[in-house]
Amino acid sequence: MSDPQRGLCRANLAERTAAQLSSGGWSKASVVLARDGERCVVVKDFASPRSPLRRRLGRWLLRREWRAYRALEGHPSVPRVVDRLDDWALVLEYRPGTLLSRSLRGQLPAAFLKELRDAVEGMHERGVVHLDLRHRSNILAGEDGHPVLLDFASAICFRPGGWAARWVLPWLARIDHGALAKWEMRL
Repeated sequence: MSDPQRGLCRANLAERTAAQLSSGGWSKASVVLARDGERCVVVKDFASPRSPLRRRLGRWLLRREWRAYRALEGHPSVPRVVDRLDDWALVLEYRPGTLLSRSLRGQLPAAFLKELRDAVEGMHERGVVHLDLRHRSNILAGEDGHPVLLDFASAICFRPGGWAARWVLPWLARIDHGALAKWEMRL
């Protein structure tokens, strides 16, 4: 049994896990909902003794994702980074909500799609392109009715104002805009 005063760490992650959100795969992180004191957090974890490839790739993928979350710190539609558990695991603020799907048609607030578009534009202004917003598990309709952007593992970050942000980001942003068009059509 762990000391209740001790924060979330690798040693007590299993006993503090409340739910398995995704089991991961050979190259994908497992994602769990865990208790960290009185709050719930999401732990995205690449450490896996059964998958040496995932463990090897995980450190690199997590650094990329960490960079995206740091660039988006304070963005209202992006969960806050709480900490890094270690080199293989990222701890994020838990933002409850519902995965986007056609079944939400007519159930979302009228302003949801505009807020989603604004959220993506705000992300681009900070030099981040998501590249995987078509996947339904990467956008939530938050409990408060506002969009939540998740899973920045595929994201690419550019220095805002730099030459790559001016020349390359707009081309890659088309992928995110295509995803927005898909969700506008379905919702």
